[in-house]
Amino acid sequence: MKVLITDKINETAKQIIDEAAEGVILPTMSEDELCSVIGEYSALMVRSQTKVTAKVIEAAKNLKIIGRAGVGVDNIDLEAATKRGIIVVNSPDGNTNAAAEHTVALMLAMSRNIAKAAESTKQGKWERSKFTGHEVFGKTLGIIGFGKIGHHVAEAAKALGMKIVVSDPYTTKEVVEKFGAKYAESLDDLWPVADYITVHVPKTKETMHMINKDTIAKMKKGVRLINCARGGIIDENDLAEALEKGLVSQAAVDVFEGEPDIADSPLVKTTGDILLTPHLGASTEEAQLKVAEDVAEQIRDVLSGGSARSAVNIPSLKPEKLEPVKDYMQLAENIGELAMQMSSGNLKGIYITVKGNLADLDVSPLETAVVKGVISSFVNDVNYVNAPVIAKNKGFDVSATKSNTSTDYIGSITLKLVTDKETNTIAGALIANDMPRIVKINGYNASIEPEKHMIIVPHQNKPSMVAKVATILGNKNINITRMNVAQNRSDDDNISLMIINTGSEVDTAVLSEISAVDGICKAKYINLTA
Repeated sequence: MKVLITDKINETAKQIIDEAAEGVILPTMSEDELCSVIGEYSALMVRSQTKVTAKVIEAAKNLKIIGRAGVGVDNIDLEAATKRGIIVVNSPDGNTNAAAEHTVALMLAMSRNIAKAAESTKQGKWERSKFTGHEVFGKTLGIIGFGKIGHHVAEAAKALGMKIVVSDPYTTKEVVEKFGAKYAESLDDLWPVADYITVHVPKTKETMHMINKDTIAKMKKGVRLINCARGGIIDENDLAEALEKGLVSQAAVDVFEGEPDIADSPLVKTTGDILLTPHLGASTEEAQLKVAEDVAEQIRDVLSGGSARSAVNIPSLKPEKLEPVKDYMQLAENIGELAMQMSSGNLKGIYITVKGNLADLDVSPLETAVVKGVISSFVNDVNYVNAPVIAKNKGFDVSATKSNTSTDYIGSITLKLVTDKETNTIAGALIANDMPRIVKINGYNASIEPEKHMIIVPHQNKPSMVAKVATILGNKNINITRMNVAQNRSDDDNISLMIINTGSEVDTAVLSEISAVDGICKAKYINLTA
C-alpha cells in the first residue's frame, strides 16, 4: 500500500505511516495533476493547500482514508468521500493552542498598533503619539463558537480582564455560565454588546458571510473584529467598506476567501485599519508536529485494520461515543447480517431496540453497525462511513429505541427487519460481559456464537432430525464446530431451529439436500464477518 503525503507536512508523518505502508512525499498539485496519480494510493494526507474535490475522489479508486493535518476540512469534498466510503480524519486538538494564541496575539497587536509602530520605528522614526493604542482590560469580547479553540481564547481573554459573551448553538447556557461568561441566546444578542468579536466556527453554508454589512450594522460603532478561523466567514467587501466608513475601527484577519492568491482581496486594498497575516494560526513548529503525528497515526491504524479516532464523516463513531459500546459493535453488525440474509423481499425498515445497561448510553454507534451489517448483505463495498448514507438514499426507515423493560442480560440488542414480504427479529447479547451470543431468532430461544459460516435449519420436532443433517454435512466433509437447537416457548409450535456453525461454506447443493429431508423446511446458509 502507498500513502501520498503532500502540502509540506512534517516529515515525522512519513516515519509513522511507513510502519504500515509506503509513504510518498510529493509537492502540492493541481486537481488534474492529483487525479493523474491518486489512483495508485490507499491514503492521502494533506494540509489546506490541496483541494480534494469530487473529481479527485472519483479518480481515487483505491483510496480508503483522507487525512487533513489540521482542524478544518473545507478543502475536502466530504459528501463525495462519504458516498465512496472513504474515511476523512482530521486533528481537532493538534493546533488548538497555536490558533488560540494567534487570535489573542492579533487582538493585542491590533489594539496596540504593534505592526505599524514596528515598521515606523525600523525607519528611524519616533512616533509615540501616533500609535496610541487601546487596552483590552474591561472590554467585552464576543466569541462566536465555543469549541476547543474558542474556549482557549476565552481563558486567555479572561486572564486579561476582559468580559466575555458567547454565542454557540452547540453549547449550553449552563456550560458558558459555569465558565464565567455570558450566554447569548442568538447572534443578535451578541452584536450590540461586544467591543471585540472573534469567530471560531467551521466554514459551512450557514457560516459563509456570517459577518456582513447587515450584521455589522447591528454591532457597536467602532467594533474590532478578528478572524483566525476560515476565509469567507466575514464578507471581505463588506468589511473593507465598514473599515473605511469607521463602522469597524480595526480588524485582524489571518484567513482569506481566495488564499493564497490574495492580491485582489478587498482587505489587501482597503485604506482601513487592518492587520493581515498569511494563515499563520496553526503555523507553529509544535502544532505542525502534533497534527502530523495525530493524522499519520490514524492513517497507519486504519490501513492496519484498526479504527480512526477523529473521523469527521463518521460522527456516530467518535471515541467518546464508541468506547462505552465497543464490545457490542461486532455483535450488532452480525445481527444485521443474520437478519438480512434470513429475509426475502425488498428491505423496508430497520428497527433496533436496546435494553439493560445499553439503554443508558448513546447507541448511535450500534445503529451504524447494524445498518452496515444489513446493507452489506446486498451492496458491495459498504463500511461505517457510507452505510448510513446508502440507507438514507434508498429510503429505508431506520430507528433505534431504548427500553427500560427487564432483561436476562446486562445489555441486549434486538433487531426487527421488515421487508415487503416478511419480518424477522433477531436478538443478541453479551454473556459474562465479553462473549457475544445470538439469543433469540423470531421468538426461538437460542444461545449460539455468531461465526463466519452458519446454517439455519427449521425442522419438525421428531427423532433423528439432527442426525440426518449431521450425516449430510459429514458426507460432504463439512465440519460442525457448534450446534444449538432453538425452541419456541409456545407449546403448540412443533417447529424448532437447528443453528449450526460450520468450518467452511455450505453451498446450495448441500442446502438443497438438507432441505429435501422429510420434516425439514428450507435450510439457509449465513455468512457473517469475523
